[in-house]
Amino acid sequence: MDADFRVADLSRRHARERGDRPAVSAGDRTLTYAEFEARAVRVANALRADGVRPGDRGAVLDKNSIETVELLAGAWKIGAVLVPLNWRLAAPEIAAVLSDAGATMLFAHPEFAEAAERAAVSAGSVVKTVGLGSAPGGGDYEKWLAAASTDDTDFRGDPDTVVFQLYTSGTTGRPKGVLTTNRSLSVGEEGAARSWGIDGDSITLVAMPMFHIGGLGFALVGLLFGAHSIIIRELVPQKLLDLIVEKRVTNTFLVPSVIGMLVALPGAADRDYSALRSIAYGASPITPALLRQALATFGRPLFQLYGLTETQGAIVQLDAEDHDPDGPRSHLLRAAGKPYPWVELRIVDPATGGPAPTGTPGEILVRSVVNTPGYHNQPETTAALLDADGWLHTGDIGTLDEEGYLTISDRLKDMIITGGENVYPAEVEAVLADHPDVAGVAVVGRPDPTWGEAVVAVVVPRDGAALDPADLIAFGRERLAGYKLPKSVELVEALPLGPTGKVLKRELRRSFGDSPIAE
Repeated sequence: MDADFRVADLSRRHARERGDRPAVSAGDRTLTYAEFEARAVRVANALRADGVRPGDRGAVLDKNSIETVELLAGAWKIGAVLVPLNWRLAAPEIAAVLSDAGATMLFAHPEFAEAAERAAVSAGSVVKTVGLGSAPGGGDYEKWLAAASTDDTDFRGDPDTVVFQLYTSGTTGRPKGVLTTNRSLSVGEEGAARSWGIDGDSITLVAMPMFHIGGLGFALVGLLFGAHSIIIRELVPQKLLDLIVEKRVTNTFLVPSVIGMLVALPGAADRDYSALRSIAYGASPITPALLRQALATFGRPLFQLYGLTETQGAIVQLDAEDHDPDGPRSHLLRAAGKPYPWVELRIVDPATGGPAPTGTPGEILVRSVVNTPGYHNQPETTAALLDADGWLHTGDIGTLDEEGYLTISDRLKDMIITGGENVYPAEVEAVLADHPDVAGVAVVGRPDPTWGEAVVAVVVPRDGAALDPADLIAFGRERLAGYKLPKSVELVEALPLGPTGKVLKRELRRSFGDSPIAE
């Protein structure tokens, strides 16, 4: 892409050049690029008729849907900004996001009508709520569209025009609206996706929630290339696997927990994945054991990605050829990969801010055109995120080796300090996950009167396994330093997962991190 890139041009160009090709599908409904562009134009004019102006915010409360992408593209056409809302939030939390964004319009699926109404009243900024409806001729949304003009607005914006706003940390503290501009999208999404084998003939599967950069970013990838994007509203593992096979999906992005669900399905390794060009994965750490299972099950190229909402998604990639579990470079399965050519990385000592030696853990800093310009209306939080030299402080701990491979140790806030030693939960989790009776594991710290913190492993045993905590600790002792070993093992039926598949460490700390150690 070049400096003239504008997301508002995408649907216009594809409607002109490949208008009869499928653009988006959901369930039994498909829109061609010509149909999608026509509806996006109506969205733009309907927004304008309701008084929405450049820079104004509108919000959508829905699970993955065609309407979300239409609203996004329509907002681009008048310089407005769409805010996809996390539908798992409670009404007061939704209200906090609406208030922070200053959203004047709210689009809500009937499933969330009650929460939307309560949140809109509480936020105070919303002047109009529109009910979404997918069937033509039905629902406020379709009536709202039908009344709008069909004349394109011709708006393009400039490199610094904000094109969407995603929120992080909406369930704890003040929500932070991450700004994404034309400039920050001008390189990353397309540049990364080419290596995954995505092109205009791809059939991409959007499985992750679109209030998260993993879901929305992958939907945008399909639109960038003029591919056919299949959007699934809810993630049901068996249905997802069937869809990949039956629709001849070529590319998808999944999180490790979902990959784990798929490979565990009966007969998963016997299905036909010949159309699948690649699976990109990321958003949370993956264990080497699960990687081996995924490679054996799908037999297709895997690409690991590391990035943040604040970097518009991926900034580091572990290429398919680096996924070699039994070769001389099998150690790379623990790495996140190398930064893209448009990304600079530094590792610094969290205490001093000085450079960390090669191979020494420190905070990951990134400088790139893909960096967000900041958080919406939060100059102090933005100043803490971005320093004067343009380095974005990720809050993640990692190391860079001599070849330039980045390995993620953990979130800075998740690091455990026991007896003066730093323990990175991801390292312990990777070892314990190799135990044959372990289906899932997460490691947290627990206050300890002697050591400051003690390591606690929360473990999901495999079906039918009689896992002995003492055996698991002994298993870890062969591979880990003594101070990294769990002081206790808590057996659970399932780990708490957020909507993007990340383990909710805060819930585990609440349940297992504050009680006395049972030796």
